[in-house]
Amino acid sequence: MNFNGSIYAFSKELKLLIGTFIIVLSIGFFSGLLFVEETSSSNPAGIEEQYLGNETDEDAEVMKFKKSEQEMLTLVHNHILSMSIIFFLVGMILNTCQFNKKLKLFLMIEPFLSVVLTFGGLFLLWQGMLWMKYIVMVSGFLMTLTYGISVGIILFQLTRNKTVEL
Repeated sequence: MNFNGSIYAFSKELKLLIGTFIIVLSIGFFSGLLFVEETSSSNPAGIEEQYLGNETDEDAEVMKFKKSEQEMLTLVHNHILSMSIIFFLVGMILNTCQFNKKLKLFLMIEPFLSVVLTFGGLFLLWQGMLWMKYIVMVSGFLMTLTYGISVGIILFQLTRNKTVEL
């Protein structure tokens, strides 16, 4: 099996495996975003409150406390490791797709930068660099956008039959 080849040349069975993997992976990825929305309201103030707490806000509906160092290190460690694997696998599959090489390279590399900025940014926010909440929002959005575009390209090309000259 040649992974340097085109996704169009893959067997039906391999295409089905890749498609199923991408769909299940996407369910997990996007359900994680629902969790982010539920816990931080996907805005800078909500992100800050999620990690630094809201003990001083007497009107808060839900009391939140500043995360411990152990909680933050666990969050950063788990997310950077798992998302690196996710984006490596998606990038490897995306590499077999046929489209603009510069865009492909961007979609393959950018998520790694966003992972470091998002989760490193959360740790720096927790350490008191409050402006990092904006970096976290932008990098998280960009990570999600590149994931969605990459998955869309992969699924689109998996469903197309194209004659490939070998």
